[in-house]
Amino acid sequence: MTLTASPPRRGATTAPGPRPPRRPAGRGSLLRGPAPLLIPAGLIVAALTGWPLLQLVIMSFQEFGRAQIFGAEPEFVALDNYARVLADPVFWGVLTRSIAFAGVNVALTMVLGVGIAVMMTKLGRVMTVAVSLSLLLAWAMPPISATTIWGWIFEARSGLANYVLSLIPGVDMIGHSWLYEPLSFFFVATIIVTWMGVPFAAFTTYAALSQVPEEVLEAAALDGASPWQRFRLVTFPFIRGVVLVVLVLQIIWDMRVFTQIYTLQTIGGLRSETNVVGTYIYEVATAGGDQGAAGAISVILVAIMLVISGYYVLATVKEEEL
Repeated sequence: MTLTASPPRRGATTAPGPRPPRRPAGRGSLLRGPAPLLIPAGLIVAALTGWPLLQLVIMSFQEFGRAQIFGAEPEFVALDNYARVLADPVFWGVLTRSIAFAGVNVALTMVLGVGIAVMMTKLGRVMTVAVSLSLLLAWAMPPISATTIWGWIFEARSGLANYVLSLIPGVDMIGHSWLYEPLSFFFVATIIVTWMGVPFAAFTTYAALSQVPEEVLEAAALDGASPWQRFRLVTFPFIRGVVLVVLVLQIIWDMRVFTQIYTLQTIGGLRSETNVVGTYIYEVATAGGDQGAAGAISVILVAIMLVISGYYVLATVKEEEL
């Protein structure tokens, strides 16, 4: 007697069978997955980034001054460089100034960048191309060239800014130095840094806005949501991940800004009152000749950047789990 399986009748439902157990991810599955494809890029990143960072950390634990630059053997001094840096009130003043400067610039860059991106979604094709070209021109200009041009605009005697302001009745700005006072110095620096940072934020956010489904926005409009409610409750959740990436990158870039501040200082700013962390490290390493202390400050700055990046990674992982 033989048993033959009969086909199920039309319309009959069959209970789904138990799923096969998933194979746990182990060492073998890791090697068979996409991980090996990351090995060449990982080795290149480790060589280009890891080795200089290792040398920087080693230097921060050494007495490395002018004698060592000319061939003397450096000596390990343990945490002496860190102790000197952390006990120096000048360092804390520069760090506080850098955090405040970065905070203002990041806020302005993000507000203007997201605002321009939203505006570009409402413009026609011709105006969108015109705005895109304007942003590209600002982004493509080298930082030294841009800072020099802005320095000419705010020049004391023949600058455009003083000339335009002097056209106001009762105002005489000819001869006013914008770079001599620290507050107006950072006002000019904020214009330059924000002007050069807005294009990246605008383009990245605009690319993210183009991925928001039109059907969802139309449904929200039919439900009576205002434009602000549609942006806050519908659009922003779609682009939140991209905005977070841009925000973290802007914080890192503005915390280690160097070229704009250094170029403005060469035009007319007072170094002692306008230094940020980047220019302070350069001053300690070159004018002071203390490479060990400069290395310690650099390691502290890297640690701050790692904390910010770690927050971004944790926020991204948490968002993916949701």
